[in-house]
Amino acid sequence: MLEEIRAFLDTELRIAEIPDYPGAMNGLQLANEGEVGRVAAAVDASLPVVERAVSAGAQLLLVHHGMFWQGAQPLTGAFYRKVRAAMDAGLAIYASHLPLDVHPEWGNNAELVRALELGETTPFLDWKGLAVGLRAEVEIDRSELAGRLERVVGGTVHLCPGGPETVRRIGVVTGGAGSEVARAAAEGVDTLVTGEGPHWSYPLAEELGVNLFYAGHYATETFGVRALAAELERRFGLAWDFIDHPTGL
Repeated sequence: MLEEIRAFLDTELRIAEIPDYPGAMNGLQLANEGEVGRVAAAVDASLPVVERAVSAGAQLLLVHHGMFWQGAQPLTGAFYRKVRAAMDAGLAIYASHLPLDVHPEWGNNAELVRALELGETTPFLDWKGLAVGLRAEVEIDRSELAGRLERVVGGTVHLCPGGPETVRRIGVVTGGAGSEVARAAAEGVDTLVTGEGPHWSYPLAEELGVNLFYAGHYATETFGVRALAAELERRFGLAWDFIDHPTGL
């Protein structure tokens, strides 16, 4: 079963084709003996998440941020305990970063756009030949958009109101794309929705005349893993749980 799931995910997410950061190591990061009866989905492959996946009886953990963001590291301390806990329980771990962000159906961007009811979109914001966001033509009051965003992410949204009160050209890039506000403005959007950004992105957005919504890195990236787990349930009949372990960032 695990190899069948892996082949499906690798193909549908275009794991071999989509560029990413070296630490992403997209795909199956940890195997088991091949049996999968239950799936857990989470944003991060942290030790607490792995322990909760094991407690939930999962044999496969789907994550957005995998185990190797810090690069090569010794199998000691918390990293050892995480790998040991997963292996002892027969928990396989599959990670998908940018391939899941940009997937047209199950991706974080697509799911957030759908939840916000923004309508039709076009690809937006190039990174190494990959459009990492979506752009929509809308007409919505900025305060209404803020309310919608808070409802769908389930928390407080921080706004830099640097642009117009009536939003017409909106870009959505989940995660940490606040630092790309200048490129977003150059591509013609008046509003950028993302998860987080550096301090300087706020005054820069003001200077560029762009509304910049910081909706939370974690909060904007819960959508994709849940959609992916739901797809595995439809295709393979696998029950699944979402392990909510927010960072507050």
